[in-house]
Amino acid sequence: MSGSDDQSGLLVLGPLLRYVDETSASVWVETREPATVTVQRGTDSASARTFAVHGHHYALVELDGLQPGTTQAYTVAVDGATVWPEVASPFPAPVIATLERGRPLRLAFGSCRTSVSHDKRGNETHGVDAMRAWALEMAGQVQPADPDDPDLDPSRVPDLVLFLGDQVYADETTDAMRAFIESRRDIDQAPWTELKDYEEYAHLYALAWSDPANRWLLSTVPSAMIFDDHDIRDDWNTSQDWRRKMEATSWWHGRIVAGLASYWVYQHLGNMSPSQRAQDELYAQVLAHEGDDELDFGDLIDAFADRVDQQPQTYRWSYTRDFDTQARLVVVDSRAARQLDPDDRAMLDRDEAAWLDEQLRGDVDHLLVGTSLPFLLARGLHHLEAFSEALAQGAWGDRGARMGEKLRQTVDLEHWGAFQNSFQQLAHQTIDVAAGRRGRAPSTVTFLSGDVHHSYVSEAWPVEPGRHVESTILQAVCSPIRNPLSRNMRFATAVLSYGIAGPVGRLASRSTRVPDPPLDWHYAEGPWFDNNLACLQLDGPSLRMWWVTGEVHDGDHERPRLAKVASYALDADGNPPPREGTVSKLRRRLRPR
Repeated sequence: MSGSDDQSGLLVLGPLLRYVDETSASVWVETREPATVTVQRGTDSASARTFAVHGHHYALVELDGLQPGTTQAYTVAVDGATVWPEVASPFPAPVIATLERGRPLRLAFGSCRTSVSHDKRGNETHGVDAMRAWALEMAGQVQPADPDDPDLDPSRVPDLVLFLGDQVYADETTDAMRAFIESRRDIDQAPWTELKDYEEYAHLYALAWSDPANRWLLSTVPSAMIFDDHDIRDDWNTSQDWRRKMEATSWWHGRIVAGLASYWVYQHLGNMSPSQRAQDELYAQVLAHEGDDELDFGDLIDAFADRVDQQPQTYRWSYTRDFDTQARLVVVDSRAARQLDPDDRAMLDRDEAAWLDEQLRGDVDHLLVGTSLPFLLARGLHHLEAFSEALAQGAWGDRGARMGEKLRQTVDLEHWGAFQNSFQQLAHQTIDVAAGRRGRAPSTVTFLSGDVHHSYVSEAWPVEPGRHVESTILQAVCSPIRNPLSRNMRFATAVLSYGIAGPVGRLASRSTRVPDPPLDWHYAEGPWFDNNLACLQLDGPSLRMWWVTGEVHDGDHERPRLAKVASYALDADGNPPPREGTVSKLRRRLRPR
């Protein structure tokens, strides 16, 4: 086959446009059979042979020597047959847009997305997929709800979309995923309708990324990713007690190995720059293989996944991206690198904490810290988490410890506030950056997070008198992309977010001698509970963020229109505007869309 010959079945998944900088771009694909994959962008082209993992075939094609600040369409060929863009596709040609120094930087971010149908039934149970609504609007398939709103301008294509966890749900599977599981094993046996092995993870990723609109979006907007708990299982590494219970089951070892192995292939591999990939212990072996025969690295990657689960200090999932002097993005693994020893408990083990300490520096306009779990929760939630950790650590004796452990596993109390040593350390590091003690103070230190199924912006400042900071400290959360809370859970979250919940929670945590936070913070916007995707634009010291959602008009569930939910901005000098109180907005934000 050659040229535009029959392309059916050659491409299983992708292309996904991954790491892109000023002069290079990486394109990831999964193919049906062993093959040579070629990416052509204008006069630039590159090819790569596939490598196999448990019978699945993948290629990562790296284009180099591109011109900065250029946008050009590209094609993907498998063994000479053009497979992307698809014949008669209603979507625009996919493009690779390289970065350019000094140009305003645009990012999108969000987390928590389930993969169900986009018809009336799917939208009634899971809401409109905000990512798909965004894709349809970007592709010119629909008009935004407010065509005059510049934030909804489809020409504002971001330089990167950052997925902050739970891109796939290995434990809460959909009907389509359950049907696939049932076709290959007895779902009355462990692990029931949860994922068991690599084959099931491969199918789950195919369900997550194969919708035509989302597939087009991922082929034309560069992406970076990090896992959260549902990529493996709810409350992954909450505590030593949780981990001990999981490791005592007959199925956990298979789950964690398959989850980490597939994460490396489908998500992490594309996070790295070409030079970082060349030094990666697994990918270096892929590159070292010569010849036309394809090797299956399944056993090798399984052994790797087993090792890094048991010895997380032997591999780093966290990474950084520098966007000249505009921004540094530090993406933190807040799941696999946890230290769970009750006497020395930490969100990050010593090696990971030391690495993060090195990355938290100024000398950029904006320091962005991507952590799937919000660093700053609502005050009531934060204090409840600190209280539950202290209880579980024995502040009120053995009976209180059992109650605290049960509480944190039942109510998912395992964010930064539930790892107080790590929270205190990161808070002090943040203050140092914002005060200019780690290089020139940036305009903002902004935490980007997901996980909690509601969205908000918080502003923070040091508690200690005289601790002046030059940076605005922000926590921005976007969750979920598609997996909304029930109405009852929305009200429960709101109760812990407003009014006396903060002071009451503080009294509870003080009763267990939890130290006071070195930061104080409050909501600047939110919370709101829509399915949404957040956008962020940086231009010198200024910062602007807005959240968008999909709305069904005239019963057309397949073609939702993009609408803005909320926005937040710093002015040209990096100063936040005066804020109205948010309590009066609560009833509107609780109302399901």
